[in-house]
Amino acid sequence: MQLHPDHPIHSVHSEHTAEWYDRMYNNRALVPDYAEHFALWQSRSETARKELRSVIDVAYGRANKESLDIFPSEVPHSPVVVFIHGGYWRSLDKADHSFVAPTLTKMGACVVVPNYDLCPNVTIPQITMQMVKCLHWIHKNIKHWGGDPRQIHVIGHSAGGHLAAMLMGCHWSEYDPELPNDLVKSGLSISGLFDLLPLTKTPFLSDSLRLTKEDALRCSPALMAAPSAGKFLSVAGAAESAEFVRQNHLIRESWGEHRVPICEDLPGLNHFSVMSALVTPHHRLNELAQSLLD
Repeated sequence: MQLHPDHPIHSVHSEHTAEWYDRMYNNRALVPDYAEHFALWQSRSETARKELRSVIDVAYGRANKESLDIFPSEVPHSPVVVFIHGGYWRSLDKADHSFVAPTLTKMGACVVVPNYDLCPNVTIPQITMQMVKCLHWIHKNIKHWGGDPRQIHVIGHSAGGHLAAMLMGCHWSEYDPELPNDLVKSGLSISGLFDLLPLTKTPFLSDSLRLTKEDALRCSPALMAAPSAGKFLSVAGAAESAEFVRQNHLIRESWGEHRVPICEDLPGLNHFSVMSALVTPHHRLNELAQSLLD
């Protein structure tokens, strides 16, 4: 996988103070009741693992957190949805996000929720390559749980939205000549990050991410050429910071409307409540997830 920009564009943010960057990117400070959202996710996730057929902690590699949970489809050859959790590449866990599985399995998908190692133990480029390894494993093995390796779709929240975009742009045949370059058929980013350069100037992230300018350039989807195939949908909550709204629209500006046909700010939603919209029947975000499989 190429982690460097193929056709870089200029990062379109202006210089601001350190306090401004923290204010724009510290979502927990922006949403004082964030812990209530996390508690709800965890409670619903525990229920999902009890009520759904699942295979937990399947290894896709040898590193500490290179494992995934599978919520199999009851129907053979079902499309596969890989949900990648957020947490600024430094927190949260797949176990906190099993709650997405009931909704997605009802849509007819075989659902996979992976883990990855967290910063500062690893870097964002290393996490990106862990997700490449993960999808390689899924492509080779998901048929054993009813999934169709020819129909893999990715959904990610926050840092997971960034990773979903990176996977859309992966040159799969360079990683393994046996893989198709359109391994990922479509993607959906929820409050994703596509220009990582501002994060190099965001104080509250500096100790954990240890993000260099070089790595930010290598891992900014908006600074890379658009994928050669597949559709990528991008949304954010309209109640998020101006920077998250900017990031949301930046990926369409970079990749073009032909590759990013949907780019929306969802009314009334913040960085955490937007995840409840994903699992709410008939909500716009729920419908967009369904559209990946149609």
